[in-house]
Order: sequence, then C-alpha cells, then structure tokens
Amino acid sequence: MNYRVGIDIGGTFTDFALLKGEEVVLYKNLSTPRDRSEGVMSGLQALAEKEGLLLQAFMAQCEAIVHGTTVADNTLIEMNGAVTGLITTAGFRDEMEYRRGYKEDIWDVRLRPPAQITPRRRRLTVPGRILHDGTVHEALDEEAVRQACRRLNKQGVESVAISFIFSFVNPAHEKRAAEIVAEEMPGVQISSSHEVLPRAPEYDRTSTTVVNAYVAPRVTSYLQRLVTRVREAGYRNQLMVMQASGGVMTCEYIEGSPVRVLASGPAGGVIGSAHVGVAKGHPNLLCVDMGGTSYDISMVLNGSAPALAGWNMHHRYLVGVPMVQVETLGAGGGSICHVNNGEVAVGPASAGSEPGPICYGRGGDRPTITDALLMLGILSADSEFAGGSFALTRDGVEEAFQAIGDEMGYSAEEAAFDCWRVVNASMSQGVRRTTAGKGIDPREMCMLAYGGNGPAFAAIQAEELGIARVLVPRASPTFSALGTLVADPSIDEERSYLAPADRLAVDKLKTLWLELAGRAGKFFDDANFPVDAITARYQMNMRYPGQNFALTFTVSVEQGLGNLAFLDDAIGQRAIAAFNDKHMEEYGHIREHEIPEVTGVRLATSVTTASPVVAHGFTAAAQTAPRAKTRRANLGGGYRETDVYLGADLLPGHEIPGPVIVEESFTTIVVYPGWKLLVDDAGDYELIRC
Repeated sequence: MNYRVGIDIGGTFTDFALLKGEEVVLYKNLSTPRDRSEGVMSGLQALAEKEGLLLQAFMAQCEAIVHGTTVADNTLIEMNGAVTGLITTAGFRDEMEYRRGYKEDIWDVRLRPPAQITPRRRRLTVPGRILHDGTVHEALDEEAVRQACRRLNKQGVESVAISFIFSFVNPAHEKRAAEIVAEEMPGVQISSSHEVLPRAPEYDRTSTTVVNAYVAPRVTSYLQRLVTRVREAGYRNQLMVMQASGGVMTCEYIEGSPVRVLASGPAGGVIGSAHVGVAKGHPNLLCVDMGGTSYDISMVLNGSAPALAGWNMHHRYLVGVPMVQVETLGAGGGSICHVNNGEVAVGPASAGSEPGPICYGRGGDRPTITDALLMLGILSADSEFAGGSFALTRDGVEEAFQAIGDEMGYSAEEAAFDCWRVVNASMSQGVRRTTAGKGIDPREMCMLAYGGNGPAFAAIQAEELGIARVLVPRASPTFSALGTLVADPSIDEERSYLAPADRLAVDKLKTLWLELAGRAGKFFDDANFPVDAITARYQMNMRYPGQNFALTFTVSVEQGLGNLAFLDDAIGQRAIAAFNDKHMEEYGHIREHEIPEVTGVRLATSVTTASPVVAHGFTAAAQTAPRAKTRRANLGGGYRETDVYLGADLLPGHEIPGPVIVEESFTTIVVYPGWKLLVDDAGDYELIRC
C-alpha cells in the first residue's frame, strides 16, 4: 500500500488527511506550539497505528508527505522573528516607514503603524548606485558595507536583508554585498531582494525582502528539524511544503525564499475547494474556514483560485510574492469572549491549544466560542470530541459566562448566546466586506464550509447573506490538509523587464524566460519530476503608462521547459491584445490609443499529480435517516429538544429537515430552521434553504 499524507498545522489542532487509493482517512491532534514538529510526528504515529503498522513501516510506504505550515504567519503575528537588519542604498533608509502612506483603517485616528521589524538603528545605508537601465552610476562602497556589518553585529542581528535600487535589473551590487555580509557576519541568514522579489516597485521589493529575512531563520530551522525527524522515522522521499501560491514544492526551494509559505495553510483549503466545487458542478464558491483560531474567507471563480503577485498586505506587511487571496478574521472556536466598554466582544485573542477553551479541561479559564457552543447544546460533553481523543467538560464553563452575564445584566445562557450572535455577525460582515470589495454578489454563489467549526455556523451565515446552498464535505474538518494533496508541485517566479509593448527585444525575453525555466527545471529534477511532465505558463506583467500596478496575463502554455516557439517578432502585438482583454475584464475599459508597457515576465510551472477522487450527484433514492438522540439546544430560536444524528449513520440519499444537529468525528454540522440536509453519492453534505 502506498500512502500520501497531507498535514496542516493550525493554532489549535494539527490536521491530517491520509490518502490510500481512493479512501481518505482523517485525523486531528492538538498542536504543540513549543515545537510544532512534535505534533506532526505524534499524528503520523497515530495514523500508522490506525493502519496497523509500526511508524518505520508506515513511513517507508509514504510516497508523499505534503505540509502546510503556519510558522511564518505565527512569527509575524507574535512578532518573535529573527533580529533583522537592513542594508540599502544611501537615501532610502526610511522606505519601510513610509509604506506609501497606506493605512488599513482610514477612519481610525488612533491606529498605530505596524511594529517595526527593522528599527531605524538597524536600517543602514551604503553608497553605490545602479540606474534603471542597469548601468553602474556609482560603484558600491565595499568598506561602507563592512562597517554596516560591524554595526549590525554589535546589535546582535541574526538575519540581514539587502535591497539596493534597481538591483532587479542588475544585481551585481547586491551579490557583492551578500559576499561581504557572509564574510563579516558568519552564520547570519542573508536575504537579497534580487532573489526574493526581483521586480519593481522599490517599497514592495524592500518590504518583501525584510519580511523574508525576519521569518527565514524560524521557518528554515523548523523545516530542517521536521525533515530530520521524518527521515529518522523512515520517510525516503522529499518533504513537500505548501506555498501561498497554491502549489507545493520541496523544502530546498522553500528555504531559498521562506516568505512563500506565508498563508500556506489557508491556501490549501482554497485549492481543495476549487477541486471539490468543479467536481460537484459549483465552479463559483464562497469558501469559509472556521478553525480554532481564525475565520478565513476566500473565493473560487470559474473553478480556480488564481495566485496574485501584487500588493498583498499580510499581517500589516506588504508581501509581493504570488498568493491565493484569503481574508482572515480573528474569529475561531478558541476566540475569547469578553466585555469591552459595556459590549460583548469576541476575539481576536485566542486560547489556542494551550491551555485551550475551558471545556477542554486543560487549565483554560477564559470563555471561548467553543465553550459557548457547549452552553448552547450545539456541542455536548456526552459526545465524542476530536475523534474521541478527549471529552469536553462543563466544569467552569457556566461560571465563566455568568461573569459576562453579571456585567451585562443577564444569565450565563444568554451571555453564551450573545457571544454566538456577535461572532456570527462579525464573520458575516467580513464576508460582505470581502465580496463587496471584489464587486461580487454572494447571493449568486454557493458556500463551501470547512474547518472544525465552519459547518456549525455555515447555514445561519448563508441565511444572512442570501445564499441558498452550502456544501460541507465529509473531509471538511481537515480540509486544508486534504487540499495540500490536491495542490500540484509548482514554481511561480518572475523577472523585471521594462519596455514599451510595441518595442520588445525578443532576445531579452528569451533570455529571461530561459533563466526562469532553468531554475524551475533544477528544482523539479531534484524532486524527481521529468521535464516533459511540466506544464509551463509563460506570462507577462503589463500596465498603461502612468498606472501604478500591472496586470498579469498568459502569453502561451507549453508542455515541457524551454519551448519558446511562440516567441517571434509579433509577440508585442499579441501581448497588447491579450493585455487589453485582461484590462477590460478587470476594470471594464481599455485605453485604445495608448501603448501599454511591459514591467516583467513571469513563468508559472507545475506538474499534475494524483488527487483525491470526488464523486457528485444524487442518484440514491431519498430515505429517512436514523435519529441517534435528542438534546436541549438553542439554534437561534431559544432552547428546545433538538434531534441529533451521527454522521457515521448517514448514507447517500438520506434527507433531514432542520432544525437538527449532525455529529461527525471531527466537526458538528448544524441544520438551522428553514434548512434541510441532503447526503450525496460521495457521502458529502449539502445544506439547502427550503
């Protein structure tokens, strides 16, 4: 038996999806924040035991382990990254502070800027200047670089970012500066902007490079530790890592630019959603993922979730690498409920996995949304939780909500219900804000809910948003882990090239694309993927004169690498036509009498691998499902005896009208009044508004 394992580490749980043939086995265990690789290894041990194997034998039969990591995200959230310094061109010391004047909330006069990754004392400049055409205007002052290194050494700097003006056109100064840093600061991590993000504009490139330098030591040390552990356990193949772009690649590739794993966990869920949505006939999806710490909102349009390499603000820092677009709110099962200025508030602080919600019985003493669900009867201390790995307890839960009730002037049950209403309103408003910002009407979409807590809120949110159908896959509790098994190995990189689109140098384009193809070919070869299996999408970045941002579009799709037969003297005119089409699609107009300009070329390469099979349809005859029990629960209309069904008892064809609760091994699905639940041919759930 050959196995494929997908892993996603969340703030509360570490999720596993084991693919053996067409069967998917799900598993969750609590995350281990002090060393997340421990949670990974204990989960792999549990999967081996489920298969009746010793760990060594199980790992030897794993043909792929694909890992989505939150190490980079947690580093930025907790601000515990490496002590980072920046060496940049004289006159550009404060570019990180200017931030283009961007402010996340323009109405909040008290909003502070993000915490400084590189305080001014660790941002040092050196003489040396390269012009926009790549010519050297002023030689690099190597002694100044050495002096900067000595100053950074005295401040205990662990990681150095190097970002010089126009290094994306000519990286000679950055390469030499990196050599000097390696000599003067042995063992320090070095991030050069021409390798991290080789394109304009300057702030985007500098910010991305600084973030890369800040998270790099934490990400690389974690991945190296995990690789060592899985190898010692008997794994023989490359450990693949999920990228924010929605593809996966080897640890060796990721270690060259760790910033690419930011938001890689949520990206797995979006890729999985696209796979399921297309298979079930719903190419346009509103995807909502409510886990233990956060609530992620994303969209699949026309069956895909494209990665945008633009102005991606992540944890208040600009990261310019390709990213699947995911909006995150601090609303999860572990989000802490409290009273703020006389109002009930939820989050963004989370109890995480240590100590976790009060009902986990692990020392938590602050009420969370999971505790509220227990109070409301949506969860039960008498039912299995997290696959039966531990039981919930009511000890201390009611007292905690009574403390909120005492401040607000009502009972503990009313306090729990108020918290439920607040977090639900916060999530629904987040969806409205996200869809409105993209000009999308959620009423025209199908919702796909996943994560451990997503199905408990999905139907009531859909009701508020005017959505009539909700998909809940059986694998929804570990959907992001399953998504890593759907994602294809891919490399998506770009190079800058500035020229009017009607005066392109074909030889220059060929040189840049061949350089990118050579890099991609090396990493795919190291991962044992043959060149002829690679699909290459040759793309351009273009804009009209005066525009700040460029649009990316595909020029040609080729099988294999290095096939540039499409590149001829007419490439410019074809590119202009393709760009105008893209601009019309995005913005609804074109500038017919203006010649757009190319700002760069991009090569997106991927290899198609086996994905979990997803069935669809409702061919089984409708039948009545067996009820397991009833319990007192409040599903929005007050407490009443509510039917409870077990997911293990439900088969294709079962149809259940709400209000009911369905208990799965790792999640709970709530069918609110006015909704009904159907089980399709795959055993997946659809919630339909009556």
